[in-house]
Amino acid sequence: MNAATQENKPKIPWAFIGKVLLVIIIIYSHIYFEKDIEERKLLAQFLRGLYSFLIPSIVLSMFRFLVIMLYNARNSKKRERGNFVLGINRLTAVLNTIFFVIAIMTAFGINPKEFITSMTIVAMAIAVIFRDYITNMISGLIVMFSEQLSVGDRIKVGEHKGRIIDITFANLVLQDEEDDIVMVPNNMVFTSTFMNLSAHQSSLFTVRFELPLEVSLHFEELEEHLKLSLVTHPNLKIKDDEFKIKVIEIGKDMVRYKLDLHAVTNSNRMHRDIENEILREIIKFERKILKSS
Repeated sequence: MNAATQENKPKIPWAFIGKVLLVIIIIYSHIYFEKDIEERKLLAQFLRGLYSFLIPSIVLSMFRFLVIMLYNARNSKKRERGNFVLGINRLTAVLNTIFFVIAIMTAFGINPKEFITSMTIVAMAIAVIFRDYITNMISGLIVMFSEQLSVGDRIKVGEHKGRIIDITFANLVLQDEEDDIVMVPNNMVFTSTFMNLSAHQSSLFTVRFELPLEVSLHFEELEEHLKLSLVTHPNLKIKDDEFKIKVIEIGKDMVRYKLDLHAVTNSNRMHRDIENEILREIIKFERKILKSS
């Protein structure tokens, strides 16, 4: 079985199955051991707590599965830029957390409604203290359910620029051009200058590679060699004055480089094919230099 087949293979929802089995066991216990359970107050409260978590959680999981299935069926032939599924998954996690807290209260004999009412003033104080996090969370939900951004997009927010690798309730997680991870608060999308560089699937792509120091001494030769071989490439748009290999990092025994190129289309497959061609040329050049030295 190849990797693609394994990746597309549906995952077994073990957590959902476990919840359903646990509910069945509790219902069975209530039917056959009702008197014994009622005589033990703590056990009865604990089981009510489990009920108050498991049943809403199971219903929520079924609703989530149905919504995602309908969404995927509706958009199976379109490339959606939004993060609808990501937003549904995050929202489900929040609701499950709320159900769990309510279940804990129920298990300890605390009435959730009375507790929330009595804690209103404290809750307002907490809301003020954690105002930034709450607004970040709301901004994150807006981003997840909108089509402004999507995981994989290249964006620029304020002074930060990179590719989105995750969207959380607190931050956009970016990977910048130096492969560093940058956490950008969600609020910045709405409060600072924002650019989505991938809104129309940019034809720009980057080839990264590294060379030993002895080969890097012939950097100008490599740049000229690649320029001559790529300037007439049918799938690239290259201007003589724009072709430039950039040095990213100089290490103890190697130098890292990157080369920004524009293809004729935004096809990721084409970008990968061109990148492989360039890397093969670099390997040939490296072998040539090492043999002659």
